[in-house]
Amino acid sequence: MTSASPSRRPGLAAVAFAPLLLLAAACTSQSPAASSATTSSTPPPSGADAATAGGAPSSGGASGSRLAAVQAAKKLRVCTTGDYRPFSYLDPKTKKFTGIDITMAQDLAESLGATPVFVQTSWSDLLSTFTSSCDIAAGGISITTQRAKQAFYSVPTLTEGKTPITLCGNESKYSTVAQINRPGVRVITPVGGTNEAFADKNFPKAQIIRFDDNNSIFDQIVAGKADVMVTDASETKWVAHTTPKLCAVHPDKPFDFSQKAYLLPLGDVVFQQYVDHWLTIALHNGTYAAAEKPWYG
Repeated sequence: MTSASPSRRPGLAAVAFAPLLLLAAACTSQSPAASSATTSSTPPPSGADAATAGGAPSSGGASGSRLAAVQAAKKLRVCTTGDYRPFSYLDPKTKKFTGIDITMAQDLAESLGATPVFVQTSWSDLLSTFTSSCDIAAGGISITTQRAKQAFYSVPTLTEGKTPITLCGNESKYSTVAQINRPGVRVITPVGGTNEAFADKNFPKAQIIRFDDNNSIFDQIVAGKADVMVTDASETKWVAHTTPKLCAVHPDKPFDFSQKAYLLPLGDVVFQQYVDHWLTIALHNGTYAAAEKPWYG
């Protein structure tokens, strides 16, 4: 066997080392795209911007929450109807709001280092006004699934239900749905809230009187222009406390179940969590009870 000629050996060596040379070249080279990414002066998104990058809704980076916005503005915008005592009442003379939930909104604002700004709305426009103009809505607002489609709720402030109120002495005449749902019975209800919905559903045979002024609606019963109203037990207790001629009918055993709470911006978990923590403390340390005392005695 003859040995390989010297002229062929360098070619074999070149073939053997070619992959190593290519690998070394790849390791020492850098594409323009990679260089651009490492030297960019634009910082990566953070906080709320990071949460929304790519189109996903923010689930609560603190900087993107209403919690931060309220503290920065030092202003808490509170939607309220001003026509639902004992929770929210706008005095037509002084133009000042009072009520259990007004006092609570003031306490919440103070905890945030903010000033409460009350925005009056109606029951019919509650959700539209809230979503466009407010940070929170308060004032005896019942929890409903329809409202929950457009807003978050806080933890409940109260558990109760609908019950009748009528002239004292007539309690036995209007103590059941069947007794009220009869031709000739005049059921009065405010327009646009859960009371109207309850009346429409349960009293189709009765005469339903729809009344626009919730502040004077009970005067209609006293004046003999209506027989009965079915509303939240908490309201009937307050009315019975302040109007001797009217009596609440079994307020501790209402017709149905409902809860009251505060409306909060849909999707803002950070703000919801803060309000829930504040409210839970207030419900147990005497703050909420103190707000109730002037109204129930």
